[in-house]
Amino acid sequence: MTSSSSQVEGNFAMAPRGPDQEECEGLLQQWQEEGSSQVLSTASEGPLIDKGLAQSSLALLMDNPGEENAVSEDKWSSRQLSDLRAAENLDEPSPEMLEEEPLLEVEGPMWAAVPMQTDPQYADCAVLPVGALATEQWEEDPAVVAWSIAPEPLPQEEAPIWSFEGLGQLQPPPVEIPYHEILWREWEDFSTQPDAQGLEAGDGPQFQFTLMSYNILAQDLMQQSSELYLHCHPDILNWNYRFMNLMQEFQHWDPDILCLQEVQEDHYWEQLEPSLRMMGFTCFYKRRTGCKTDGCAVCYKPTRFRLLCASPVEYFRPGLELLNRDNVGLVLLLQPLVPEGLGQVSAAPLCVANTHILYNPRRGDVKLAQMAILLAEVDKVARLSDGSHCPIVLCGDLNSVPDSPLYNFIRDGELQYHGMPAWQVSGQEDFSHQLYQRKLQAPLWPSSLGITDCCQYVTSCHPKRSERRKYGRDFLLRFRFCSIACQRPVGLVLMEGVTDTKPERPAGWAESVLEEDTSELEPAFPRTVGTIQHCLHLTSVYTHFLPQRGCPEVTTMPLGLGTTVDYIFFSAESYENGNRTDHRLYRDGTLKLLGRLSLLSEEILWAANGLPNPFCSSDHLCLLASFGMEVTAP
Repeated sequence: MTSSSSQVEGNFAMAPRGPDQEECEGLLQQWQEEGSSQVLSTASEGPLIDKGLAQSSLALLMDNPGEENAVSEDKWSSRQLSDLRAAENLDEPSPEMLEEEPLLEVEGPMWAAVPMQTDPQYADCAVLPVGALATEQWEEDPAVVAWSIAPEPLPQEEAPIWSFEGLGQLQPPPVEIPYHEILWREWEDFSTQPDAQGLEAGDGPQFQFTLMSYNILAQDLMQQSSELYLHCHPDILNWNYRFMNLMQEFQHWDPDILCLQEVQEDHYWEQLEPSLRMMGFTCFYKRRTGCKTDGCAVCYKPTRFRLLCASPVEYFRPGLELLNRDNVGLVLLLQPLVPEGLGQVSAAPLCVANTHILYNPRRGDVKLAQMAILLAEVDKVARLSDGSHCPIVLCGDLNSVPDSPLYNFIRDGELQYHGMPAWQVSGQEDFSHQLYQRKLQAPLWPSSLGITDCCQYVTSCHPKRSERRKYGRDFLLRFRFCSIACQRPVGLVLMEGVTDTKPERPAGWAESVLEEDTSELEPAFPRTVGTIQHCLHLTSVYTHFLPQRGCPEVTTMPLGLGTTVDYIFFSAESYENGNRTDHRLYRDGTLKLLGRLSLLSEEILWAANGLPNPFCSSDHLCLLASFGMEVTAP
């Protein structure tokens, strides 16, 4: 660590120059001649003094770095003079210091702020101690500052507390382990090592890709619920700081498909979409309906996939109390681009669905209806000509916990809901103690929604035969000879050659042909009593349990309580052996899970002061998985 003299001189050199700059330089020279020997001797006894000056000057320099007006210059000069006076009288504690209570000493290495050489486009993720956050004010982007351990710890008996103008008491931070070490996440590999073309070696070639799902915490929603983030230093909640961390995270994991939730619209168009485009992504965005400012985004790399279709999904239905919320989803159909070196081979299309379901724990009926609409859209987009489905990945923030009825419905394909309390659907909170409980009634949604109890659109269940008949020539000719057409309307004006003729029925044309087939025009789909189903065969990427720690894995920590609400489901049926399920065995012809990024426990997130923190800039953890798709000859 440099001496106090050189440190203070360097800090003054970086300060904005103003009308009092010459006076400051004169005071600095006088201080060096008269008092430097005292400060240097004191600094050799207590490293904290030297650290205090460094941190004080750093905080002053980072306060309004871009202002150059006269008011700002006067502010710099007065605060610099205060630092000089404090440094000149370090051996004489002020009366205010004598009245302050001594601070608890914490053993461990000291932390100091040092500038980093960062990439001009993306800065490194900030790794900051919690204690320092409470004493420093950042106006400069803190994503360009990292933290390192000072060489020598301070002895307990030599821990004076010094006050500086505009700052609180300086204290050693209580954290001894960097955030990136606390929040270390392992990559769990379930496959053999892929070759350079991104294809897995094994029984046959496979198209391999990675997909990330991430709720990035919209800034507007965070400010509307500021009471949830009182544990965070205000500077790590700043959007510019969070944006740099998020982009660094995207760049580090480099997924082929990126599914985001809580994407604020102005941030998307002004910062996220241009930056992701520079990283090689093509992006699609769907804002929530109504007056909401956030939505969902799906981004993919055009070097790996070609877009076949994109379908935005809105859950709001005017006039339906069950579907009066503004949540949305986004469904894309992508064609994998197989490397040319493999010859004339291809992979099946991939359907990617991303959504953010309603949060309200009491309205499980709304959650189920929203999920039914999304599954119906996925069924339509992913359905092949033979009636089967192409591989599907469904991800997002579902606001439901593992093994809840909603979760089991997605995984098992069936749910008997009649009479179930609405709060029980998501499992987020227990409202069983309340006297009045909303219960689910059958049918859950009206037939006017156009979705069957198998989560399919009515038109998908009764394809185009009725439509061809309705608009075909033969069908329309039947109206010419039907019984109604042969009856003279009341009040019809008689016009010779026009309204006085009567159509003649062709020979052999049955009079009741039209009436016999009328039922086929408006096909009635059966409604099961209290049961909904789907046939997409979805399985979760994560097991929601950490066997090495013996505790559940979590994706978010609302109000300090760890829980899982974020998921990646994919169309592959796990092989069951008795009561034990091996999540690495799947049926042929579906997606194969090749790897995943491990999640963390509530205990680990507690050690990092929860979410968000200086290393993770969202209140959710990202989910990342690697898949393999079979490549076949045409």
